[in-house]
Amino acid sequence: MFVNTNLGVLNLAFPDVCFVPVLGVPTPMPFPNIALSFADIPAQFEVIVGGGLAENLVTVGALSNGDQPGAEGGVVSHLFMGPFRSILGSFKVFMGGIPCTHMLGLVGQNGLLPNMVGVSLTPAQVTVLVLS
Repeated sequence: MFVNTNLGVLNLAFPDVCFVPVLGVPTPMPFPNIALSFADIPAQFEVIVGGGLAENLVTVGALSNGDQPGAEGGVVSHLFMGPFRSILGSFKVFMGGIPCTHMLGLVGQNGLLPNMVGVSLTPAQVTVLVLS
């Protein structure tokens, strides 16, 4: 799979179940949760792939979108528009001393204690592949 960089990987998680006030009662409702790697806080500055900084398991995204109607936050994280981070990376390829992340890797979204686990769906670059 293609290595993730901070140039626009789209991460999607569904259903991101959040509490929505319905007649004053917090009711759990599902929402799609989308996170883009433009908002990532880089953990290493040595490896540049396709013009963007390569991401590893320590890279944290600043915010995820899509669950704003859930005004009382997620069922697990109690956040809305919370941070996101990759959960699973390569077992053999390291970027900055830490396993790199790649397309179709698992991503915990809407909180560092994730409200939902999603997947990196789109490549940010198409030149470097990680096959492990």
